[in-house]
Amino acid sequence: MSHSPTAVVDRPTEPSGKSKYWSMQVGEVFENFPLTREHLKSCLALFFVFAIEAWEMMIIVYTAPLISQDFQLDAVAQGNLIGAMFIGMLVGALGWGKISDRYGRKRAIAYSLLGYALFSLASAFAPNYPVFYVLRFLSGMTAVGMMIVTFAHFEELLPVRYRGPCTVYLASGWPIGMLLALGVSASLMPYGWRTVIALSSFGGLWAIVIALWVQESPYWLASVGRQEEARKVLAKLSRGAVQLPRECTLLVDQTHQGKHRELFSRDMRRVSYLQIAVNFTFSWGYWGLQTWLPTLLQQRGLSLPQSYSFIAWSAICMIPGYMVASYLTGRLGRKKVLIGFIAAAVVAGYGFANSQSMEMLYLSNFALAFFSLGAWGVWGTWVCELYPTSLRTLGYSWAALAQRIANVIAPTLIGMLVAYGSSFNMTTTIINMFMVATLFLVAFIPETEGKPLH
Repeated sequence: MSHSPTAVVDRPTEPSGKSKYWSMQVGEVFENFPLTREHLKSCLALFFVFAIEAWEMMIIVYTAPLISQDFQLDAVAQGNLIGAMFIGMLVGALGWGKISDRYGRKRAIAYSLLGYALFSLASAFAPNYPVFYVLRFLSGMTAVGMMIVTFAHFEELLPVRYRGPCTVYLASGWPIGMLLALGVSASLMPYGWRTVIALSSFGGLWAIVIALWVQESPYWLASVGRQEEARKVLAKLSRGAVQLPRECTLLVDQTHQGKHRELFSRDMRRVSYLQIAVNFTFSWGYWGLQTWLPTLLQQRGLSLPQSYSFIAWSAICMIPGYMVASYLTGRLGRKKVLIGFIAAAVVAGYGFANSQSMEMLYLSNFALAFFSLGAWGVWGTWVCELYPTSLRTLGYSWAALAQRIANVIAPTLIGMLVAYGSSFNMTTTIINMFMVATLFLVAFIPETEGKPLH
């Protein structure tokens, strides 16, 4: 961590020379901003928000066999059960962008954590399948706020030159959440799925850490006219290196009013349609495999404990994928890294679908985990950078909506394929075609590396 020797308070030239008041874009302030321990605290706090979200999304996948046995569900009903939380996320997605814009990024994340904890804990005591389904649906409606707001919030705290690498590091909370969910599921299975679900609900208490460690976004504060608070946040984030006087008015892009329809206006619709399409195909390609991976692996002769071990090693391989993607995105840009990583994931997916030995199955899946999750880290960063402050969380809410639509459809349709006897090769090949579609779509999205947020 380093401090800037010079505070970013240079006053723009006033043509008239008469007014002592002047203004700066918040994005301009961050162009020469230092990276400090305050950023590290925020990264750690938000990292675990993302890990908690991954935990909550995956815990239902890992406990689904036990829940299905308890409620006597077939493969199609099990797929619907996995999709319940995602249907809730789908319904709640578009609302969280507005909540974030009205109450602030920090409060929105805390509300999301507490809401998911309440409904998740209640679901652990559900007496039957219909009640359990409804509570998982409500848990999804509240939990999706973590996904929509966390990336945008963190990016709005970071210096321009560190924004890409640091945000990809944040995304590596996903495999940590997976490993935690897998470890808890495996170790507490003798105590039943209700114990596992109840324990996972206590992740909502992380809202206390968010309240204590994370600063509110200065972009959002400036957008709602809270100038003094925005200046204080900038001073605290920089640990005193950046001091802006009261005469300086902080500005953000005000050409949009923060309405959903503006995402599809003439100047924004191309990027909005593209990112929505990418989120749908990419999520299908990734989540379609992950939700049924234990079952698909059992088709290849692995026992359930062996399948869990396989998934754990896959999650471990994701972590260096994020690290490499983080290193490369600050040097090569978002587009080149994403295209390269998705192309490699497609090759690995083909090898996984057509593996003829257990060694090839392991090797290709570990490569798939490395490249696909590294790509997800870059993509999560890129989406937020495509929009100005007034549309940033709204744009990400549509990204989450597209992901959740894929998350709802994919487990159900793949469950139908499994139920009707589709082969391992056929099922995984169908999933992999969505990754191929993603590869072509991202080529048309504009590069944002090195550009300030608006």
